[in-house]
Amino acid sequence: MEQLLNDFSPGLFIMQTVILLILIALLRKFAWKPILGAIEEREESIQGALDAAKEAEEKMQALNSENEKLLAEAREERDKILAQAKAAKDEIVGSAKTEASEEAAKILADAREQINNEKQKVITELKNQVAGISIEIAERILKSELSDKAKQETLVNNIVEEVNLN
Repeated sequence: MEQLLNDFSPGLFIMQTVILLILIALLRKFAWKPILGAIEEREESIQGALDAAKEAEEKMQALNSENEKLLAEAREERDKILAQAKAAKDEIVGSAKTEASEEAAKILADAREQINNEKQKVITELKNQVAGISIEIAERILKSELSDKAKQETLVNNIVEEVNLN
């Protein structure tokens, strides 16, 4: 340290100070401004990127909420359509059941009417057969009864008396 003090030259010191100040002025003029400008530009681009990322995140959240809303609306619409389809199905099934019941009742009524008609035909046919058989029997009996003249007169007198009484 002593040697430094002995070798100290005030002229050299001033010269070095002037060179240092000139160097600082040159660096400030030519290096600091471009370096600071580049740093500020870089800082602004980073801030812009951060702002863009934040804005993109907000847009993404808005889109997600809108998507959720659309999905909820779609689910509601699907539920409404399913409910309408179920109601339509129930109505069609009920209508088909009613139609089937009415058709079955009509078929039963037609069958009963046909059975009654057939029954009346059979009864009429049976009566006609019984009447025919009765006439045939009566004819045979009358032939056998009326083969004798005395029996014929007795039968005629009995019939006349019965007719007069009534």
